[in-house]
Amino acid sequence: MTHRFFCPGPLSAGASVVLPDDAAHHATRVLRLRAETAIEVFDGAGQAHPATLVSITSPVTAVLGPALPLEPPPRCRITLVQALASGDKMDWVVQKAVELGVEVIQPVAAKRSVLRLDGARAEKRLAHWQKVAVSACEQCGRNRLPQVMPILSLERWLTGASGGWVLAPAAPQALRARPAPENAQITLLVGPEGGWDDTELAAMAIRGVEAVSLGPRVLRTETAGLAAVAAIQALWGDY
Repeated sequence: MTHRFFCPGPLSAGASVVLPDDAAHHATRVLRLRAETAIEVFDGAGQAHPATLVSITSPVTAVLGPALPLEPPPRCRITLVQALASGDKMDWVVQKAVELGVEVIQPVAAKRSVLRLDGARAEKRLAHWQKVAVSACEQCGRNRLPQVMPILSLERWLTGASGGWVLAPAAPQALRARPAPENAQITLLVGPEGGWDDTELAAMAIRGVEAVSLGPRVLRTETAGLAAVAAIQALWGDY
């Protein structure tokens, strides 16, 4: 297996690039790659190049080969609005959402969110999730890096919202009954461990967010959004 590393562009054939600190550490300290090892480098915007490590001491550098075919944009552009979840659940959601092709991940603080983050703690956790997203792209072969957005309160996010779907077990309409999304864009909202508060659901409805269900079973917060994204990809996306 060829190891892949994110390296912000621009990238061009024949160029020598310096791997970012995290990628350099992983390549030399974790994987213990040696000079002349074949790797792959991608720019996060869809472009990737085969490359060869030429230096494994600081700075760790690689020489790029001819560009690989540009990764096409996703057929369905999915924004996942995920209510903050406790423990390592958010790491799991970010990692798997990247693998499933989500374009934007927007963490929001809901009334029933167990996890509470603000200030420096929020910034630190955001930086961590962005690294999780990079690592997931490196692993799954994705060359387009998704956006992991700063944490917002649900109320603040709703001020700029227009439409979307919210997962609600009691919703009368199933996800599969929805018509194909306009412009291949979907915004999907997933609640915290305790579910959405009734006032939150009412506020969403005012902004045009429609409730949909995933069938008779109540899924955990870290499962529901990922199951819905997989279903969306099967109905209208890349699957």
